[in-house]
Amino acid sequence: MAYKNNSIAWRIEWCQRQKTQAHTQLEREGWQAEVEGLCDALLNRRVPTNQLSPPGEFKRYVTGFQDGQALIRAAAVYQHFATPDVTHKTQAGAHGAR
Repeated sequence: MAYKNNSIAWRIEWCQRQKTQAHTQLEREGWQAEVEGLCDALLNRRVPTNQLSPPGEFKRYVTGFQDGQALIRAAAVYQHFATPDVTHKTQAGAHGAR
């Protein structure tokens, strides 16, 4: 599922660029938390239930995680509709369809 990996990779790169342009440490930590959430979604890890980080940072992590899951679902739908139905074509050919 290359589309899934490319979508999340692009988003991770974008967040990392935003992190380099952040003006405060708090902003940088927020972008990093979002990257970590995206990575955990990609690797199918569970969201930590304990909130060890500051609330704002945890919220950004959850945002990244949820966005990553949405990108994965969108990639699955894209792949489903972009892949030709080989079974249907094979069956049509076997019955003499023109």
